[in-house]
Parts: sequence; C-alpha cells; structure tokens
Amino acid sequence: MRLEGRWQSSAAWLAAALLRGIAASLRWREEGAEPIRSLRAGGQPIILAFWHGRLALIPAAYRRLGGGQVSILISEHRDGEFIAQAMAHWGYAAVRGSSRRGAFKGAKGMLRAARAGSDLAITPDGPRGPREVLQMGVLELARWTGLPIVPVTFSSRWGKIFSSWDHFLLPWPGSRAVVLWGEPLRVASDASAADMAHLQEQLQAQMRSQRRRADVLMGRALEEDA
Repeated sequence: MRLEGRWQSSAAWLAAALLRGIAASLRWREEGAEPIRSLRAGGQPIILAFWHGRLALIPAAYRRLGGGQVSILISEHRDGEFIAQAMAHWGYAAVRGSSRRGAFKGAKGMLRAARAGSDLAITPDGPRGPREVLQMGVLELARWTGLPIVPVTFSSRWGKIFSSWDHFLLPWPGSRAVVLWGEPLRVASDASAADMAHLQEQLQAQMRSQRRRADVLMGRALEEDA
C-alpha cells in the first residue's frame, strides 16, 4: 500500500524525526571535515555526493559541517515524493528529476540552485541503481557549474542493513558512527569524453573505497559487497 496525501506527509515527518533522534544519540567521529569547512567558510558552494544506501546520516553530517542552503536531486518516481518531504524537514530543497526520469528538468533545477549559491546534493547511483555504480550526471553537473564534488559517507557500529537494492543502512540509537569526507574533485569545463570516463571510474572507485573504509572503522562485516 502506497502512502499518499496527508498520510504520506505524516510518515515523512515521522521519518525525519526518527533520523534526527538517532543522529542526536550517536557517538560521532569525523575525518576529513576541516578542508570542507574551509571551503564553505570561504563562500565556496559544493556538490555533496553519497551512495543512496548511505543517505540516512548525511543531513545530520551536513549540519555538523555548518551547512546552509542545500538542494538535493530526487527522483520524480512516487517514492521520491516521500524522500523529498522527509528531507524538507531537514532544510533540504528538493529538485525533482533523475538520470532516468525528468533528467533535463532535474539538471535545469540544479543549475538554477547553483546559480543562487546553494550547495547541491546527489546520490550518483540513484534512484534505482545499480548499487554503487556511478552515473555520469554528478560529473556533468560539476562541469557545468564549476563546483567541486565532495564525496561523503558514513557507517555505524550497530545498525540495520535493509534488503533493498541499495542495502540502506539505518544506525541503531546510541551506536558509534563515523563520517568520512573525501577530497574535493573539480571537473574542467572543457573536459573531453575520455576525461569524463576516466573521472567516472576514479570517483566511483574512491566512493566505494570510502564506504568500505567507514565500515572497517566501525567493525562492520563487508556483507554489503556481496
């Protein structure tokens, strides 16, 4: 049964409240955050890039970074409306579109947000996978806007891995957690097709390695790679 209307809005509020409560209970650890804070302190907007399955703590991690205005690309699929409403409770503005549905509309909305000085956020394997396979859209967005891509992920010592396509991780309250911020990646405006293909492989490998390292730091088995 799909939630719609008032029921969906209520469920989205509850989901956001649940994530907020979990985030407040965690024993956090961060790595690599200071260079990103320096970028933002200098007025440099960024593109947050994170795997779909590691979305749960990103809004809280962004707030801890001192984040401000941010726009997130969310699928036009009906499930995307629930995510958009939940993220709105964290202050994320939704730009609807994806690589599969509404791609032009989504790109146009993200460019408009970038021109307004907003940070951007995207799950480059969303909205339906394949899991941890990086689509070209995030690199195209970086090339068009000139903004640096900042890979980010998290893991927790205790949590639930769902059986969904993305192996969504929901930390248990009170768990230890780690957030890893990666080095910013810039894409030249005149990057060739070969350059873009190389960057796609590079960023995908970096984000996969980053997620694995977060899991190792939290003592999690790497069953997600299966």
